[in-house]
Amino acid sequence: MEKSKLHKYDKAYLRIATEWGLLSYCKRKKVGAIIVKDRMIISDGYNGTPSGFGNCCEDDDGLTRWDVLHAEANAILKVARSTQSCEGATLYITLSPCKECSKLIHQSGIKRVVYNNGYRDESGIEFLKKAGVIVEQIKDLED
Repeated sequence: MEKSKLHKYDKAYLRIATEWGLLSYCKRKKVGAIIVKDRMIISDGYNGTPSGFGNCCEDDDGLTRWDVLHAEANAILKVARSTQSCEGATLYITLSPCKECSKLIHQSGIKRVVYNNGYRDESGIEFLKKAGVIVEQIKDLED
């Protein structure tokens, strides 16, 4: 696909991830993720508590609870429960991945990560680049 057309699709998928993040019950950050393979969305996710648990993501001090799953982890786990594979896919995420999720991304076979906003700790991005995953940031989502 030509670069300008790819960039147009990248922005569109990031906008979808942004909308998906609005479904999160978390108050601090609403993060959304979309996994795309062969121009088809194969999974989606947002940050939140595991299935069957209450939807409160923050503790009494306003900090994120330890059991909250990140958006990209939720999207990858959804693929794991399906007949799909992340091999060669692109992950679109509204916030760059942390170092823990970066391991999941690499191990799942995702080959490209496109994100909107940067997370304060860039070690996840550094790990992905070292692992050979293509990482791109797109800050402006307008056409």
